[in-house]
Amino acid sequence: MRAVQYDTYGEPDVLHVVDAPTPTLKPNEVLVAVQFAAVNPFDNKLRSGAMAGMVKVTFPVTPGSEIAGRVAALGSEVQGSAVGDEVFGWATGAYAEFAVALATGVAPRPDALPAEVAAALPVAGEAALRGLRLLELRAGETLLIHGAAGAVGSIAVQLAVARGITVIGTASERDAEAVRELGAHPVRYGDGVFERVRELAPDGVDAVLDIAGAGDLPGSIELAGGTERVVTLADSAATSLGVTFSSGGRKDQTPDVLRQLADAVVDGSLVIAPARHLPLADAAEAQALVAAGGRRGKVLLDL
Repeated sequence: MRAVQYDTYGEPDVLHVVDAPTPTLKPNEVLVAVQFAAVNPFDNKLRSGAMAGMVKVTFPVTPGSEIAGRVAALGSEVQGSAVGDEVFGWATGAYAEFAVALATGVAPRPDALPAEVAAALPVAGEAALRGLRLLELRAGETLLIHGAAGAVGSIAVQLAVARGITVIGTASERDAEAVRELGAHPVRYGDGVFERVRELAPDGVDAVLDIAGAGDLPGSIELAGGTERVVTLADSAATSLGVTFSSGGRKDQTPDVLRQLADAVVDGSLVIAPARHLPLADAAEAQALVAAGGRRGKVLLDL
């Protein structure tokens, strides 16, 4: 099968296409014929070596963890799935014609959910749902989201608004209108951000979800009246400030999460920005685009 690999840490140009053997399955895994593989910031961090002290890899590495495709084979203990099922979710080695996923890490893709949209949901969508869940939000409350225009932030805004929550979202001047279209009240980030938030919420906010990791936790704690309902997905200063830091893990990657995201897209309460599509052979360009930032939609590799 065709797959993208790298044999050493480095810049995106270490990525190259190879003819690799089709992966073998453990009893609790499924083999997915990949239609779309999403490119995520973590892929860049892993390839560059920035995660070398935290994540051990064995070269060569086939990157990627987010897919939509069709079940091609089943592990011996897998039940409830069949060869030919259209699925989406988390996988290992997604930049390839075939990728391996835990049977519990994928879910059926509804006909009304386009495959290219499904491929953009698992990573950002799970993070957004997790952040909202940790904050235990209730209808009528006010939530401040730092980084409201990004992949995670834009999903969190829409899911919160659908639950009857008033959302204030920080973003660049350029993205302000996009944040407003998502249903939030946009506030320009940077110096003076908390004064601008106070103009919209003079008495503070009920909760804060920090996705940007831009050093806004102290001001967020003051706005929320304490640390209890401040959650960050990105700021390593959280522990020293008594704030909840959540990075997620395998236990959070469940079919139920995928079903919630699929249902939200199908019922119209969640709209995903159009993706940029590139062929598998252009994986280096795809990772460079993600590293450059400035895009609202995902970057997808088409297989």
